[in-house]
Amino acid sequence: MAHIGIAGLGRMGSAMALRLLEQGHALTVWNRSPGRTVPVVGAGAGLAASPAELVRRSEIVITILTDAAAIEAVYGGPQGILAGGLDGKLVIEMSTVRPETAKALASRIAAAGGLALECPVGGSIGPARQGRLIGLAGGSEAAFARARPVLEGLCRRLEHCGPAGAGSSMKLAINLPLMLYYQALAEAMTLCGHLGRDPAWLIDLFGDTTGGSNVLKARGGSIAKALGGDFSDATGVDLDLLRKDMRTMLEEARALGAQLPITEATLGIYDRASAAGWGGRDGAAVPAYWPSVAAGS
Repeated sequence: MAHIGIAGLGRMGSAMALRLLEQGHALTVWNRSPGRTVPVVGAGAGLAASPAELVRRSEIVITILTDAAAIEAVYGGPQGILAGGLDGKLVIEMSTVRPETAKALASRIAAAGGLALECPVGGSIGPARQGRLIGLAGGSEAAFARARPVLEGLCRRLEHCGPAGAGSSMKLAINLPLMLYYQALAEAMTLCGHLGRDPAWLIDLFGDTTGGSNVLKARGGSIAKALGGDFSDATGVDLDLLRKDMRTMLEEARALGAQLPITEATLGIYDRASAAGWGGRDGAAVPAYWPSVAAGS
C-alpha cells in the first residue's frame, strides 16, 4: 500500500479519499477550505498545512480540483505542489479540464522532477465510494503502470487513452451525451406529463425502451423523485458544475475549429435553470426543470 496525498476534497475528492482509506492506504489530505477535511481526517487521514507539505509527506499525489484556475492556485506559488520537491514522485491529476491544461501541467510536473498522469473519471459519488469509476488516463506508459494499482482500486474500468491531454479529451466526450440526455428527457416528459402518470412508472418505462439511457439505471429513482417535486436526495454533481463542464466542452470545440450547436443550446437552458435557483441541485434533478417551465411553475 502507498502513502497517498490528496488535494481537493469536494464531493468526489472526499469520496475517493474514503475509498482509499478503506483499502488500507495511508492518506494525507489538503483542501483550500479546511472545513472539508474534517470527515476524511476523522476517518484516519493526516492533514497537511500546504500543498508543498502534502508532497513531502506522500509517495503519490492525487489532485481533483474545480477548474484550471484552481489547478494554478494549488500547483503554483511558493507553497504549491510544484514547490514541494517532487523528486520522481507520481502526480495524478483528475480534474475535468481542457486537454491543453492537462498537457501544460504535465510539462510543469516533469520540469519539477515529477512523473505526471492525468486521469479524469466518469461517475459520481456513489461509484467513487464503491470503486466503480471509469478512469480515462493520459500520459506515459511508465506513469500509467505506476498509477495503475491505486487507480484500479477506484475504477471498475481503467483505460490508457494516450499521451497527456488524451484523458481530458475523452472525459469531455463521454460527459457530453449525458448532459444533453437530461434535457432531452425533460422535453420528453413535457410531452407525456399531462397524462398524470406516476413519475417512477414513466422512468421505468423509458428505461425499457430506446428512449432510455444508462443513467436511468443508476439515477432513475432520483430523477423520478425530482419529477414529482422531491429534491431531497443528496447532491452529487450539481447543475452549476455541469454548466462549467459544458462551457469547457464548447471552448475545446472552438479550439478544434468545430461547433457543438446542441450543447450550446442546452447550456443556455441550464443557465436559465441556474438563474432560477436550480444551480445547487443534483444533475438528476435537471430533467424536472423544463417541464416546470412548460407548466408555468
